[in-house]
Amino acid sequence: MSFATRDGRDWVPDYLASIDPGKCIGCGRCFKVCGRKVMTLKGINEEGDLVDLGSDEDDEIEKKIMVINDEGACIGCGACARVCPANCQTHAPAVAEGA
Repeated sequence: MSFATRDGRDWVPDYLASIDPGKCIGCGRCFKVCGRKVMTLKGINEEGDLVDLGSDEDDEIEKKIMVINDEGACIGCGACARVCPANCQTHAPAVAEGA
């Protein structure tokens, strides 16, 4: 797929593909720089299950992490990767249909 910047230079978006829950520290920096609500903060309970924050299970949360909320909203700008202190995200360029 070919994309261009406003003035016509070639640009390849690098879309958020995954977030490693083992590396993520739940700091929220990526969430704050993303204006498209691609990610959301979740909790991991004692059993290792993802739970919504603000639920009855808040007292059982062992760790908070970012998870992908709406991958289709990602525009591939890479802002989230630039602010991540844990380097827990994987990004990938668009794949042309039929490839």
